[in-house]
Amino acid sequence: MVEEKKHIAHVSKNLQELHYLEDHLKDVSDLAGRFAASFENGEWGRIIGLWHDLGKFSADFQKYIRVNSGYEEDDQKMAKVDHTSAGAVYSKERLPDLLWQPLAYCIAGHHAGLLNWVHQLNNSGDLQSRLKKTDLLDNIRPAIPNEVPDIGKLNPPCGKGIDSEYMHLWIRMLFSCLVDADFLDTERFMNPELFEKRGKYKSVGELKGLFDSHMSSLLDEATRSELNTVRKNVLEQCILTGGKAAPGYFSLNVPTGGGKTLSSMAFALQHAIVHNKQRIIFVIPYTSIITQTAQVYKEIFGEENVIEHHSNIDEDTNTQQNKLASENWDAPIIVTTNVQFFESLYANRTSRCRKLHNIVNSVIILDEAQMLPSEFLKPVISVIKGLVTHFGSTILLSTATLPALTGKIGSRANSFIGIPQEQITEIIPDHERLAEQLKRVNIEMPDINKVSGWDEIAAELINYEQALCIVNTRKDCRRLYKMMPEGTFHLSRMMCGAHIIDTIAKIKKILNDKEPVRVISTQLIEAGVDIDFPVVYRALAGLDSIAQSGGRCNREGKLPIGKLGLVKVFIPPTAVPPGLMRKGADTMKEFLSNAEEKDFLSPEMFKKYFESFYCTINTFDKPDIKTLLTLNAQEMSFQFAKAGGNFRLIDDKDTVNILVKYNEGAELIELLKRKGPEPWLMQKLQRFSVSVHQNDYLNIKRTGCVEEVHGCYIQSDPYLYDSSAGLAFNFEGIEELMLVK
Repeated sequence: MVEEKKHIAHVSKNLQELHYLEDHLKDVSDLAGRFAASFENGEWGRIIGLWHDLGKFSADFQKYIRVNSGYEEDDQKMAKVDHTSAGAVYSKERLPDLLWQPLAYCIAGHHAGLLNWVHQLNNSGDLQSRLKKTDLLDNIRPAIPNEVPDIGKLNPPCGKGIDSEYMHLWIRMLFSCLVDADFLDTERFMNPELFEKRGKYKSVGELKGLFDSHMSSLLDEATRSELNTVRKNVLEQCILTGGKAAPGYFSLNVPTGGGKTLSSMAFALQHAIVHNKQRIIFVIPYTSIITQTAQVYKEIFGEENVIEHHSNIDEDTNTQQNKLASENWDAPIIVTTNVQFFESLYANRTSRCRKLHNIVNSVIILDEAQMLPSEFLKPVISVIKGLVTHFGSTILLSTATLPALTGKIGSRANSFIGIPQEQITEIIPDHERLAEQLKRVNIEMPDINKVSGWDEIAAELINYEQALCIVNTRKDCRRLYKMMPEGTFHLSRMMCGAHIIDTIAKIKKILNDKEPVRVISTQLIEAGVDIDFPVVYRALAGLDSIAQSGGRCNREGKLPIGKLGLVKVFIPPTAVPPGLMRKGADTMKEFLSNAEEKDFLSPEMFKKYFESFYCTINTFDKPDIKTLLTLNAQEMSFQFAKAGGNFRLIDDKDTVNILVKYNEGAELIELLKRKGPEPWLMQKLQRFSVSVHQNDYLNIKRTGCVEEVHGCYIQSDPYLYDSSAGLAFNFEGIEELMLVK
């Protein structure tokens, strides 16, 4: 950019090479511009990249980078130098109102994260305060190269303008372009070997060829049956719709057993080929489902082309390529969770936002869409609309129990407008017929005036050789389990993740061997766990939970022809926990109070249920996104950091994780004691932790069964953790506040 380069952005680890600031600014500008061009704002990306590190031209920063890197010897290290505020101040100086703010948010936050506009308690800063640091800009003016002030024509947001409701999302997308470009260019200099390993994927067209070959073999090997005929028809309809229909909203409403996992991918690949979409993102509610789904896709497409991104990934099997692609989602197929996907879209931190620009122009499959969190439904649907309307994404809502996400949602003052019904293309229009074809179970509903005791339920379950009973709380699970004969299995979140996985594997083997097996479980088993019982009992809950329980019954249709599985719903002797679970159960009681015979698994019934259920919800915007990000959007006043902190789909602020000595967990805990909380070790220990409410933890602590080591709470008493039922402490007198996630 200038004849003599003397300003340093980075120093190599061997102290032999210098990354000149002028080169870094130009290369980040080129990358960020290319990324932002995907939503028609390449010039915005180019300017943000060119201005983001102007503060590094200061003499203080140049001394800091030379001394602290070790490039120049000095006995005393320097404190960090603010190099992000100068570019934000510069953008305000150079551009008019409503144009400089987006750049200022991105530049000021490209290390610390997107800032609040105004100061909040317990927050690290705000943009207004940063913009007062005009002296930082004055100090660097003589050093700024001539090319840096260049400003080209700035297109409106997304090329044609954007609704104020989505302005925060647009700024976050620009921020993502900058952060990813900055990381990549720095990595290219500091770690070129690692940089060269990025982006080695097959094209979407090549992946479709692999998928077509796999499905052809599968169909050739499939036995002729009514079920396989239905699955084949669903698959063909998905392929046809994927290629024919324009990008937008789609729904795939297929009951359990209809082959949604493969058919939804068939839709996505066909749609991506025809409409030049850059990747497919499969979003799943729970980590209990994600591994098995990812494994199906890895076997088809190759492990290197399918990226798992979730909190419970096993560090032993996590490849370097998976780690790299999880940073910025540049792979063609991403399998992730609701938590990772939606929290990232409202996040302010650089690590969470870096990947967002790669969501643009993608096919996004929302699996089990009925599990979108009710109290976050308004901002969730808002961001879905934004991705479709302004960022070229296609959304597929895939579920066996499609919620009512269209038209007016809720009642009274907290209602809002969902996705326009006329904009949703239904891949399988005849829901009722398909539901009848795939019917596997009969649901036996209770008399709402009859309460069943735990001893009564235990006595009934003993009559079946293979039976599953799902209850509403951990406490209920332990009580009923203790009444069952020896050999019964227990499943709840009082068990660590590794223990749950091992137990489910044992249960599956016994079922496959056609041996007797009975299981008492919380609702953790409902969502996508591939397990098949002829009989399932379910404590009263919402219709969606009952239907999910039914998905564990006669799942593979192995019962004799004409025989359906039994799903028996009962009124438990203990109250349903307050909150959303109770609202769901109360909605079901209203339905049951009508003596008219109903088909509770029909699509029409699900629609009516969700309409009634949503009318009981007090708020659909628990994180208050309206106030923080949309109310003052026209003035560019955003509370990014506050919103990012509020948007937590799993509220764990009052919980404590206890590391337990289940199997390998004992060895890992000993390593923790010796080595301390090294990142790789803490990642592995996630599979050996149990989350309890803080009140319950205090009760355990008083018994002396846990100790604190390096800031972690670990099992110290060998009897605290039971090899059958998990964390074993006395529940009596302890309020059950921690609901199953």
